[in-house]
Amino acid sequence: MTEPAESATGQDMLAGMFAHAPVIFAALGGPDHRLEGANAAFYEAVGVGRGPAMLGRPAAEVLPELVHQGLVDLLDAAYREGEPFVAHHTGVLLGPAGKARQRFFDFSFEPRRDRTGRIVGVAFLAVDVTRQRAAHKLASEQQALLEQIARDSPLAEVLDGMCRAIEKLSPRVLSSVLLLDETGRRLRHGAAPSLPDFYNAAVDGSPIGPSEGSCGTAAYRREMVVVSDIATDPLWAAYRDLAQRAGLAACWSSPILSSSDELLGTFAMYHRTPQELSEDDLDLSIVFTRTAALAIERHHAERARRQALERELALSADLAFVLETSTAVSEEAHFPDNLRRLARLAVPALGPACVIDVVDDGRIRRVAVALAPDLPQRAEALLAAETSARAEDSPVRRVLATGASEVSTAAPAGAWQELGLRITGQVCVPLTARGHTFGALTLVATEDRMLDARAISLAEELARTAAAGAETTRQHEQRARLAHDLQAGLLLAALPEMPGAQLAASYRPAGEGLDIGGDFYDVFALPGDWWGLVIGDVCGRGAHAATTTALVRHTARAVAPLLPTPSAVAESVNEALLARPDSGESFVTLIYAELRQVRDGLAVSMVRAGHPPPLLLRADGTVTSPSPAGQLLGVSPDPELELESFTLAGGDCLVLVTDGILEARDPTGTLFGEERLVAALRSATGTTDAQRILDAVTDAVDAFTGGVTDDDQAVLVLVSRQDPSGA
Repeated sequence: MTEPAESATGQDMLAGMFAHAPVIFAALGGPDHRLEGANAAFYEAVGVGRGPAMLGRPAAEVLPELVHQGLVDLLDAAYREGEPFVAHHTGVLLGPAGKARQRFFDFSFEPRRDRTGRIVGVAFLAVDVTRQRAAHKLASEQQALLEQIARDSPLAEVLDGMCRAIEKLSPRVLSSVLLLDETGRRLRHGAAPSLPDFYNAAVDGSPIGPSEGSCGTAAYRREMVVVSDIATDPLWAAYRDLAQRAGLAACWSSPILSSSDELLGTFAMYHRTPQELSEDDLDLSIVFTRTAALAIERHHAERARRQALERELALSADLAFVLETSTAVSEEAHFPDNLRRLARLAVPALGPACVIDVVDDGRIRRVAVALAPDLPQRAEALLAAETSARAEDSPVRRVLATGASEVSTAAPAGAWQELGLRITGQVCVPLTARGHTFGALTLVATEDRMLDARAISLAEELARTAAAGAETTRQHEQRARLAHDLQAGLLLAALPEMPGAQLAASYRPAGEGLDIGGDFYDVFALPGDWWGLVIGDVCGRGAHAATTTALVRHTARAVAPLLPTPSAVAESVNEALLARPDSGESFVTLIYAELRQVRDGLAVSMVRAGHPPPLLLRADGTVTSPSPAGQLLGVSPDPELELESFTLAGGDCLVLVTDGILEARDPTGTLFGEERLVAALRSATGTTDAQRILDAVTDAVDAFTGGVTDDDQAVLVLVSRQDPSGA
């Protein structure tokens, strides 16, 4: 007697195993593959209502669209031959013609047998990988954009490529980026490759406000604005006719915010038909808004770097002029010949004419006159003999009295009129030494040679140099200020408030801080109540170190929300470093950790890439180093990195430092080292104040070195604070 097929109870048990699982399951019986049972995931995937009418019907009737896609043939083969069939990332159209939607599955057809081994049907198991596939394509497109950003591609090119990538991932979408203008009150065209030119021209310069379409309103509210039907939404009242001309029916826009939460612009996605925001479009908006922020911030940083470089070159040229002039003046040992040489060197570099007056025996005396070669030389004698500088209301007398420069738009009278120039003003600067003003240098301006701020500053610098007989420190101070401003832009303005933790940080540049260092740290929020924490050290100093630091920080911030582990984030940073044209000079040591508050304290997952080891100070005074070394980034495409996970209990402290701390030296050249750092931490045992622990470290270093800093020093301290509620 033939053994019975699988019992109904057995089928129910099998279906029950998958009833609430995300795995799609269906039991098919007989050569015509009748539906004998399925779980909820199956009915949700195929898009049909679950009901008794489906059971017992052949698969070709339940899902006729599978026939022409060859899936019924595969079921026939599995039933006939008794061999399972497995496929990965297979696209399947589900639904009737005209309303079909494509999904992607990993699936298998497994023959079902009765107790005698006879094939009685096929079991269908599948996993919907549509979103994973879309996420992979999304990550691939974003990686290409990050590489463009790392290569310092023009912002317009990056934003245009971003819009095109979005439209490739979601073909029904039209995307655009608007940029905040210098006034902070309007939005300018950034990129919109698929929107009509007339539309882009019309919205270029549109205001920010509470009812300015999707983009202007999103910038005003600083939150995403979703308009499902432009034709009826009041936010679009002023732009409705324009949108209708452009064939736009729905729009959602997100503000683009910097890492310091400053508005940079907006990112918008349009549709040609009214519709609600989909989950896929939301994913695209989140990812590419962050990418746009990274690109715009990088552009701003690069523009600031270029402007700083231009200022530095101009300042360098000015400094060279001042040094050359002051050297030449100092070589003339006789007074007032040195001032006469000063006047000759100031013309025509600073103006067409220069005179110098000094106080001699209580009287004002003109000691130097210099004219440009094309001016009538007879005027030199007239200016030398002029006495108007002695008048009670003259600029020279006021400068001698106050020791302050004076700028006037009035043309001087008397002998100055003999120059044949259209004089538009003059500047008079003091000659001061040891706090005593003993003379004044006067320059005139003409219509074609204005006395701008640079010329006035140079005149003052030359006067100070000649008067004091010493080198100027003006260029030194301004370069230090420029370096400080650039370095400040690479560090957090303020540490954020992290749940369950207290943070403190310190950064001190090497020496006098004239150059930009490569030490940095960052703390930022991540999805799911996680926080990212990073500290690192870039090889080298100066502008290259600044751009590398910006690349590492912004890459970590951009990819961390998208990647599953700190190791993956470090690997993405490594890829960004290697993608630079000058990657052979972009070496970085790094510690990247992700933390989240848990019941027992703070859960930490950490990876270390060639950076000095972190130190963990437990509440009982025990000090350990919880992270393996790992390989520094920017060297190898496949760095060796190990993930370390641990928990910071309440009162535990995590301390991260750069090598400037460990390699600080005392006057004999001895290194501060890890042992002294551990001792400094142990001295703070029992302290749960992050700032006091930080002070213990920096005070110990200062006491050891005498306050001399040969290398940049960064310290980041995190103390775990147990939630009183026990959460």
